Amino acid sequence: MTKTLLIACGAGIATSTIVVNKVEELVKKNNLDVNIKQIKIAEAVSLQNEADLIVSTTMLPTTYTIPAIIATAYITGVGEEELEEEILSHLK
Repeated sequence: MTKTLLIACGAGIATSTIVVNKVEELVKKNNLDVNIKQIKIAEAVSLQNEADLIVSTTMLPTTYTIPAIIATAYITGVGEEELEEEILSHLK
């Protein structure tokens, strides 16, 4: 079953692009079937019903009905391994 992942940042352009690239590598490495949507964090509320996980580079403005992970480790380079394990735990 394909999982859908929302990758968000403030504008849906800069930092989320870095995270999209990292997550694409991660799912490819683990042979997972994942549909990745790059969005603005403001869009997450309206899209959450179509997704399994939110990965965001910005603070989450609200709570969601699906798991949401802050992915600043991909930007800072600190704690990437733990972040990847957490993302994988939601996708498997």
